Amino acid sequence: MLLQHDSSLKTKEIAANIGLSITPTYDRIKRLEKNGVIEKYVAILNQEVVNKSVTVICHITLQTHEQSLLSKFENDILQVEEIIECFHIAGNYDYILKVIVPSLDAYSDFIKNTISTIKNVSNVHSSFVMSKVKNETALFI
Repeated sequence: MLLQHDSSLKTKEIAANIGLSITPTYDRIKRLEKNGVIEKYVAILNQEVVNKSVTVICHITLQTHEQSLLSKFENDILQVEEIIECFHIAGNYDYILKVIVPSLDAYSDFIKNTISTIKNVSNVHSSFVMSKVKNETALFI
């Protein structure tokens, strides 16, 4: 889907690319939005330019798995701007977080002042991204 690679494309440009006139193209896009296929349009920022060059994959283990504590953890995570993705997973860890910060010192402060204050966190394992081999946002459909 063209919009996954460039959401700034105009309906006229998309129509020309897919070989339809503007009105049916516009109707298709609106139908995709209405049906929830297209959730939102975003701008992807360059981490280096905005001084957020350190990406950390943070594996979290919780002390207990009571529903109320899981919900509390997830609600706390939603409030933290450095965390841009959070996945509840099965396996050796309970959650995986994708954390973006300006520096290793900032990550150290993040662990000390944010993660360590969240109740029920038992263990934190951090993996620092050395380079991005593949960084796609488009789904293959």
